[in-house]
Amino acid sequence: MTSAYQDLAARQQRLHRLAHLQSIAQWDQAANMPAKGNEARSLALAEMDGLLHQLATDPALAGLLDAAATEPLDDTQRANLREIRRAWRAANALPQALVEAKSLANNRCEHAWRAQRPANDWAGFAPNLREVLALARQEAECLSQSAGLARYDALLDQYEPGMRSAEVEQAFAPLRQWLPGLIRDVTAQQSRQTVIQPVGPFPTAAQKALGLDAMRLMGFDFDAGRLDESTHPFCGGVPEDVRMTTRYREDDFLPALMGVIHETGHGRYEQGLPRGLLGQPIARARSMGIHESQSLSFEMQLGSHPAFAGLLAPLLVKHFGDQPAFEPGNLHKLLTRVAPGFIRVDADEVTYPAHVLLRFDIERALIEGDAEVDDIPALWDAKMAALLGLDTRGNFKDGPMQDVHWPAGLFGYFPCYTLGAMYAAQWFATMRAQQPDLDARIARGELGGVFDWLQTHVWQAASRWETPELVKRASGEALNPTHFEAHLRSRYLAS
Repeated sequence: MTSAYQDLAARQQRLHRLAHLQSIAQWDQAANMPAKGNEARSLALAEMDGLLHQLATDPALAGLLDAAATEPLDDTQRANLREIRRAWRAANALPQALVEAKSLANNRCEHAWRAQRPANDWAGFAPNLREVLALARQEAECLSQSAGLARYDALLDQYEPGMRSAEVEQAFAPLRQWLPGLIRDVTAQQSRQTVIQPVGPFPTAAQKALGLDAMRLMGFDFDAGRLDESTHPFCGGVPEDVRMTTRYREDDFLPALMGVIHETGHGRYEQGLPRGLLGQPIARARSMGIHESQSLSFEMQLGSHPAFAGLLAPLLVKHFGDQPAFEPGNLHKLLTRVAPGFIRVDADEVTYPAHVLLRFDIERALIEGDAEVDDIPALWDAKMAALLGLDTRGNFKDGPMQDVHWPAGLFGYFPCYTLGAMYAAQWFATMRAQQPDLDARIARGELGGVFDWLQTHVWQAASRWETPELVKRASGEALNPTHFEAHLRSRYLAS
């Protein structure tokens, strides 16, 4: 006789397999699909969202969840049951019609955005975004009423379970104080350095080959994933079939290279999740903040490490030919150059948090009803001027249209990037305490100390524990933002 828990686990496997197909369709939409296929694909994805929602809200689940709670489950099963119940509650808060309408509006807006952004067409983009925002607000209201949270917190909880905007603000408040001065100090110090700029062009084919070599260096399993090109870099797919993308520009190879290294961190997290439990919620990535901690562990903590330039330099020579700019010391200066810029995904490690602060403030106001779509450009211009001293007036493509998140309806996601940077700094502080020779090993190209630690403490943990418990088990303490400040000051001002 099948137990209630076994029934629930079987249903989760079905949801996982259907979500697998959906994720590949979404990757294909971004990487391969011809433009005229978008309406049909959007309708198909909305249909799939509706089906998944229907399965996730089956009335029989309430009784099964209650029955499973009385069964003699082990600790792993109880943790999985906790995650099944959490997802069930969130799904039941949303009407199926809203789920389907939101999916359709998001897909249409995101597809149109791909052409509207390079055209700087805010007037064409804004009406689509208004529809996306209206549906996101409806979603936030439904989740808010179900969970007893503020509307923005209800969306944040989807990406960073258990985290509240007040906690985010508590972590970000010191950052708001010390970041402007740090940016000034670092840019002043670096202005006295001599840096040799690389000489291009850098053909796209050579950049892709370089990216594949970097992925091999960082242990990516090509039997369980691949690299492609899209308008906005991302990592999608499923743990068994990870789909990564980047974008190229032939005058500068660094954005694509570091983008690939960033996405490889996401990809290796997915590939490292506990294989024996795949298909169950306990085997999913814990949160987007933890996910971003993996991409930033790869891109910033490791990829911008002084010794890592020595590992990259031979690859640059291999694909682009030898030139003075590729000397490891100079390459490290290029990788750690701090300069306020318009584009978040191309931002350096020091100025990047300013981009997140800007978006967090704006999207919270949008969801809570304190700002509207038409207010975004003025808010953006004011905050970019205050945080980074940049003038973005009239430059929509490099301003509020640059990211895929809002056109795709991903409100509540942006804080996860800087939370991820804080987690990553904490991981590496812990690694150094446990492995005093870590930096010397990285210089020798021995990266196993990093990857093995992440595998043990983050990847295999998956969603076994809620985030605060995972962080404490991995590092011995709760999230401590001072590690992030210490990391930046040590890397950028110590020399």
